[in-house]
Amino acid sequence: MATPSALPGFNAPAVGFEQPFAMLEACHERVQRTLTLLQRLRTHVQEHGADVPAQQAARDVLRYFDIAAPLHHEDEELHVFPLLLAKGAPDVAALVARLQHDHLCMTADWAAARLPLQALADGLQAVFSEADGAAFDRFIARYDRHIADEETVAYPAAQALLAAPALEAMGSEMAARRKVPASAR
Repeated sequence: MATPSALPGFNAPAVGFEQPFAMLEACHERVQRTLTLLQRLRTHVQEHGADVPAQQAARDVLRYFDIAAPLHHEDEELHVFPLLLAKGAPDVAALVARLQHDHLCMTADWAAARLPLQALADGLQAVFSEADGAAFDRFIARYDRHIADEETVAYPAAQALLAAPALEAMGSEMAARRKVPASAR
């Protein structure tokens, strides 16, 4: 099994924080690649057990959803959702309420999916149970729907409401939360 860095196209397109919505979509691409890695890991463990490549892949999935995904959700909660709740059309505001609820559910879904991945990464578990698979499926399905709704409705609606200075401020704040130096933005 290849490690994530060896997966074709694992590196995101070179977008910067000066284009915050392109950065949010690049994060979605990384989410989807990491979810694909999780699916491949499940198959690999079924066929080969918890070997070293499986343990490394589990660590890679853990790292992404422990570190990067929460920052991405925070970006949305601070910059996209409040704007749409305040100024978006009623149907968009209703969608945002569900997206916010999704973030809460994703936290719980991740907690359930995280346990068997951590056990596998630590060498304490050699296979995934049916319950583990169900937790992974729930996590993946919620993310798939969530990303589709954000990219087709929420992001375009938010972009239409933001002028260039507000987009620049949004990108700067996103970079600052990640401690990206101003010279690298």
